[in-house]
Parts: sequence; C-alpha cells; structure tokens
Amino acid sequence: MGKQPVRMKAVVYALSPFQQKVMPGLWKDLTGKIHHKISENWISATLLISPLVGTYSYVQWYQEKEKMEHRY
Repeated sequence: MGKQPVRMKAVVYALSPFQQKVMPGLWKDLTGKIHHKISENWISATLLISPLVGTYSYVQWYQEKEKMEHRY
C-alpha cells in the first residue's frame, strides 16, 4: 500500500475592509450591562469599591493635613 496524494483546500478567514460593525454587541447597552452586573453581585462590588474609596479619602485627608502643618 503506497502513499496517495490527498488534495486539500485552504480556507482563509478575513475581515472585509468595508465591514463597519466588527464588534457591535460590545458597546450596545453598556450602562444596562453594568447595572445588571452590579445589582447581581452587589456584595462583591461593595467589597471592591469600598477599599478604593477609603484609600482615596485617606490620601486626600492626609495631603490636606500636611498642607495645613506647613502653612505656618
């Protein structure tokens, strides 16, 4: 049994340069998607946002305190 050549077809996928809607579903109803994710996972969102807000508030307070100490 010898080897027989097999014909293969090459398939090439490409985007048309005239295609305007490459990712239409990504930005569609973005605020609704964000609201849905937060309302579904509000505990996780709170645990994520609270340390960020707390750190930012502390940095602002500390900078203001340093300014006031060097004022006089």
